[in-house]
Amino acid sequence: MSVLICGSFTYDTIMVLNDKFKFFNHALDSGSGDLYYVIPDLRRQYGGCAGNIAYNLKMLGGQPLPMATVGTDFAQYADWLDSQGIPRTCIHQVSHSYTAQNFVTIDMEDNRITAFYAGAMTFSSFNHVAKAANKATLGTVSLDHSEAMKTHALQFTEAAIPFIFDPGHSITEFDSNDLLSFVEQANWILVNDKEWAFMSDTIDLTEEEVAIRVQALVITHGAKGATIYAEGAKYQIPAARAQAVNDTATCGDAFCAGLLYGLSKDIDWETTGRIAALMGAIKAEHHGSQTHLVTLDTFKARFKKNFGYALIV
Repeated sequence: MSVLICGSFTYDTIMVLNDKFKFFNHALDSGSGDLYYVIPDLRRQYGGCAGNIAYNLKMLGGQPLPMATVGTDFAQYADWLDSQGIPRTCIHQVSHSYTAQNFVTIDMEDNRITAFYAGAMTFSSFNHVAKAANKATLGTVSLDHSEAMKTHALQFTEAAIPFIFDPGHSITEFDSNDLLSFVEQANWILVNDKEWAFMSDTIDLTEEEVAIRVQALVITHGAKGATIYAEGAKYQIPAARAQAVNDTATCGDAFCAGLLYGLSKDIDWETTGRIAALMGAIKAEHHGSQTHLVTLDTFKARFKKNFGYALIV
């Protein structure tokens, strides 16, 4: 059965600035209000959490079923999904909009300025979980239009399909009532430490207090690994070793795919967390969100090398 991934598809334009953003201050102080700078390196890539999670899960041998709204310019991305064997049956094209897009400028200190165009993502609520209810055994509510995320969480609950609440940076768009509703509806919650800090402050609950309301609370800590609160226990998941760290953006999507794989195979939490950590490390080795490649056999070999025991699936 499939994993229904509710989220976004984006085209990402990554521009690398051979300078520091500090030079902007001097330019603005000049009073002209105009900025001009040369970009020596530019990448255009496929992105969006639905696409990224689906790509990573497919590499592990999972069955992703992404659900999203896209624009009239989606043909190239569609061809890419077809080449990867990722189905498009739950992707709806909006006839009067472009696909969501990120424009990211990165300076020499790895600071980022991001301009985001939501485009077709604004219409994500048009998609309904019931369309895939007879195909999916679990799913995600990942970064998407905020109203769609609330709608899809409710629809997952009504369809009795367990799901991960994986909000990403969109978590700041929700108030305490929204977040408490997600806690009540979701089976699992996945956040990084900064997202958790916001969530905890907003709903005024501790890790343990949230963990008893869901099957698992997973908090990632970047290079320091992750913490999983599940089954009344606290699991410290070590980080996997990356051969190089070239691009940490969207490692969270790769991590989420690892969690989904472990859940779909009913693997224990300590091993599932390590699968997720290794997927994040493999992603970090490559520029772009969907440029890394790994076979299940290669993944198993790296898993044993990293963690000292064999991955049996």
